[in-house]
Amino acid sequence: MNQTEKAKAFGALHRKGDPIVLYNIWDAGTAKAVADAGAKALATGSWSVAAAHGFADGEKLPMSVLVETAKSITDAVDLPLSVDFEGAYSADPQGAAANVAKLIEVGAIGINFEDRVVAGEGLYPIESQAARIRAIRAIADGKGMPFFINARTDLFLAESDLSKHAGLVDEAIERGGAYAAAGGSGFFVPGLIDPALIEKICAASSLPVNVMMRAGAPDVKTLAKLGVGRISYGPGPYRSMMEKLRQEAAAIYSLL
Repeated sequence: MNQTEKAKAFGALHRKGDPIVLYNIWDAGTAKAVADAGAKALATGSWSVAAAHGFADGEKLPMSVLVETAKSITDAVDLPLSVDFEGAYSADPQGAAANVAKLIEVGAIGINFEDRVVAGEGLYPIESQAARIRAIRAIADGKGMPFFINARTDLFLAESDLSKHAGLVDEAIERGGAYAAAGGSGFFVPGLIDPALIEKICAASSLPVNVMMRAGAPDVKTLAKLGVGRISYGPGPYRSMMEKLRQEAAAIYSLL
């Protein structure tokens, strides 16, 4: 498939009640392993890519390194690749769009794009974030690319008290609607694990809803029944593999 065909195929994999499952990767080697395991598409996690290069999350990883990592993955594996691009390394709509264009140039067919103010506080106002999404959609359309913008809200991830998540659902639905109108392709709600709340958002959203696996989250089959269209694993795979590496190394060094 060429890049446009990959983008179309990736979008078609997002079906409410029959979600695409993305086991997040961080380099070409992990991309090959996940592809060989049977994945239909690939997605990076920003935390994982940053950590693999010795950086903290939150756009601390130089964007040039992220773009080069994306290129190494698309060069190595012939599957659609979505890149976790955090806030697109720019608060300005045109700046964000120009940065996304660099990912399109190296073969990526989609991004996660969050409404958190990276290196700041809180979330962008709804209209400000919608303007950023519109700019990204415009530049992708200009390239004839059905680019997948997975519009992420950090409402739930920013609130560690799960008992308060119900009070955030109405704003999440409002944000999801605005992001869809601006050109979003999917609606990502990391941090939300309550089945009833997930189902409510899925029912209200015109976009396929992405839930991130974490402790306490429903299993894949349950999420599908709730209407989820995409399931991802975030930094979980990286943390799991690094812990396995640490344990194996510790076992060796304990014998010396």
